Amino acid sequence: MYIKTLLIASFLLFLGGNYLTAQEFEYIGAAKCKMCHNKPATGAQYKQWAETKHAKAMESLKGDEVNNPKCLKCHSTAGSVNEDLIATLTVSEGVSCETCHGPGSGYKSNTIMKDRDKALAMGMIMPTEKLCLECHNDQSPHYKGFNYSEYLVQISHPIPPAE
Repeated sequence: MYIKTLLIASFLLFLGGNYLTAQEFEYIGAAKCKMCHNKPATGAQYKQWAETKHAKAMESLKGDEVNNPKCLKCHSTAGSVNEDLIATLTVSEGVSCETCHGPGSGYKSNTIMKDRDKALAMGMIMPTEKLCLECHNDQSPHYKGFNYSEYLVQISHPIPPAE
């Protein structure tokens, strides 16, 4: 009987410990990403993003669309996530880094970013066609087709190999 009680208590402690350490990562906004991802040595990804339609997605909305949740869910990262998870992200950023790469609060430090497995464990995601199709689909009134391979090349922003 004592062993059974001990096993049950251990199991409940294990579950409780996992619950207490579970973490919901927050959205920090492109300005925080810019601090490291704007340097030529690392690929100047922020500058590349700032010149894309993703960065200017809010500018394409007209009139009441700028406040319409159906539009915001695809035209703004902040409009597509739980408000409780927004730290410093703003609607005006449009489709920011975190739409494609996940909320950055957990993986923003250079120490974590240098280790892909650590970054993935801390909330970073690697975008897939499925992720893109959440917005680039025939549910949009402005849909004109979507060729993942073609568009992926247009938004590519790799980190240059170390010399």
